Amino acid sequence: MQVKCFRVENFRRLKSARVDLEQERTIFVGANNSGKTSATHLFQMFLSQKPRAPFQIYDFTSDCWGLFDSFDVEDGDPNVELPRITFDLWFDVDEDNLHRVLELLPSLDWEGEPVGVRMEYAPRDGATLVANYMEAREKAKAATDGFETSYKPWPQSMVEYLGKRLQQEYEIKYYALDANECDDQFVLKEGYEPFFLGTHTTGASSIVDSLIRVDFLNAQRHLHDGDSQRRGEDLSKRLSRFYERNLQKLDSDLDALGAIAESEERLNEHFANVFGPTLARLSDVGYPGIANPGLVVKASFDAHGLLSTSAKVHYSLPAPVGAGGAVDQMLPDRYNGLGFKNLIYMVVEVLDFHQAWVEAEISRPPIHLVMIEEPEAHLHAQLQQVFIRKILEILPAPEADFQTQLVVTTHSPHLIYESGFKPIRYFSRSVAPNGLHCSDVRNLSVFYDEEELTTLKFLQQYMKLTHCDLFFADAAVLVEGNVERLLLPLVIERFVPELRSCHLTILEVGGAFAYKFAKLVEFLNMPTLVITDLDSVEAPDTTAVGDDGYKRAASCAVDTPGAITSNETLKQWLPKLEKIAELLDAGVDQKAPLQSNGSAGLIRVAYQTEEMVSWQTAHEVRAGRTLEEAFALQNLDWTQSVDGKDLGLSVRKAPELTIAELHEKLFKRVKGSYFDKTAFALGVIAAADQAWRSPAYITEGLEWLREQLKLVAPEELTKRLAEGAGPE
Repeated sequence: MQVKCFRVENFRRLKSARVDLEQERTIFVGANNSGKTSATHLFQMFLSQKPRAPFQIYDFTSDCWGLFDSFDVEDGDPNVELPRITFDLWFDVDEDNLHRVLELLPSLDWEGEPVGVRMEYAPRDGATLVANYMEAREKAKAATDGFETSYKPWPQSMVEYLGKRLQQEYEIKYYALDANECDDQFVLKEGYEPFFLGTHTTGASSIVDSLIRVDFLNAQRHLHDGDSQRRGEDLSKRLSRFYERNLQKLDSDLDALGAIAESEERLNEHFANVFGPTLARLSDVGYPGIANPGLVVKASFDAHGLLSTSAKVHYSLPAPVGAGGAVDQMLPDRYNGLGFKNLIYMVVEVLDFHQAWVEAEISRPPIHLVMIEEPEAHLHAQLQQVFIRKILEILPAPEADFQTQLVVTTHSPHLIYESGFKPIRYFSRSVAPNGLHCSDVRNLSVFYDEEELTTLKFLQQYMKLTHCDLFFADAAVLVEGNVERLLLPLVIERFVPELRSCHLTILEVGGAFAYKFAKLVEFLNMPTLVITDLDSVEAPDTTAVGDDGYKRAASCAVDTPGAITSNETLKQWLPKLEKIAELLDAGVDQKAPLQSNGSAGLIRVAYQTEEMVSWQTAHEVRAGRTLEEAFALQNLDWTQSVDGKDLGLSVRKAPELTIAELHEKLFKRVKGSYFDKTAFALGVIAAADQAWRSPAYITEGLEWLREQLKLVAPEELTKRLAEGAGPE
């Protein structure tokens, strides 16, 4: 038996989302404020074994606040119209565990479909809520009758009222769900009314508690370094707490009990010799006397006391080579690195959770869900990989009818490196048509199963070798090569500085492979800019057929009649054109096409376009074939000067050449084998004080990305705040 998935509505950014869980390990990833933590807090508030955290009005999705305040207290139905937070939990149940879910089965005709339970945070009694609110409003109104004051007594609105009285007016209600009355996304069909099981106060929560135990390992752990002055605990104290519950008790271990008894006896003899004379002198002052007992100092050992007060964790250092019979040296736990101690701490916590679950023999739920928040805290890259790879292996072997499921939220690309695509659930920030900021959850196991094998292998291998941080970015920029990757941060800093305030991941994918990322970034629903080259070549001569079907086309200048592109991204992805003339004429609607639902496109391609080129007194419209060529055309004065000789683009006797002649020589220079592209990029970076222009196609693409992310220039933001308009 396992948790198959859960659905949530009206909880923070999770307006309406479904999240599937893997049988063993699921990893929540996404940019900041994408809903990952909210998804785990949902379990804490509905299912935690500890006292449930109270809901607040701010836990409702922001569009619910308007529904609260617009509710018609005179004619509205509060039990239907007032917002509620719903949490649907769906289980895959095997026949051996069927007896555990009998109360949740919609009928006796169960045929193996998922079993669901709904937990709904809803009004206790709508009519009473409205009456209480109206009474509070009348009191507030009476408090200021006849007075002119700027003070507004509580409550002025339903949201303000529930800000203080939510716990008194709302409660958790439980319902059994029928999978046959839901669509394939487990959304309830219109008109279906789930079977009411009861409320949290009537004990209906025990039905869910009998099926699943949830434990949480939060990111803000209190383990500290030995030299730290802040609050915390050392590893020895944590192991002592672990021992109290988990390690083998000594009641039946005669060897251990014998060792403790022998230690007590020897220590008692030592105490008698040391304290005996002192205690005997007490008789000189009339103590203990006839009626009073004598004093004896004795040792009393127990295993837990030894570990908590007298036993400490030490680290063993191997004896130096050639030291003969030297014994290993020992260091206290505070002398080891904080990262390694945190790894041990987390492992002990997970083992402790597991043992507490196992010890609940009578009412032990069949599912143990362990949620770990950002395990990368204080762990360096190698330890992060060890943790995610080994955490399930350290637990005892699974028992029949019992299942441990692990959920990890992370911002670490190293954890993604170890996990692959299948367990990833990507939380994507999106904006609804009404402007509501919410989150969608993308199941990458679906992408994994549907993607063709060769592309999938390429993507997984590429992500492992380069950047897994794609899953944590606000937007992605796919670039042609090393030059673009080096220059792009500088272009952003100079020409589109607003993008510096967000997290961009820049992936160097090359024109031949960028199209392989098409389905992935579309699946992630992530704003993506693809910067590539025109790569013009001569049209192939189909009369001279080679082994590959036709002769390899030779590079040519952009203005060559009949030229086509060799760039697979432009041909297969965007804008799906091959002729250079058509590519130069393509508009934004072709470079950033609409999505299938008609909304604005989230992916745009940028490549060289025709721009005005100025040289001495002449002006012409020209387009470069590559970034280096386009850069040279837009900065001829610098690249052909003495100051620009380090760029490698200077042409002999340039002042004597026309723009067309200079362009031809630049084309040959850039495509030549002696041109060092990396040296060119580093030369531009080194010229920090030099004024230069970025090719327009790059800045236009970056400006498009800025609009997608709705970033505001610093001066505009200052103006808005001064006018009281807010940053939007």
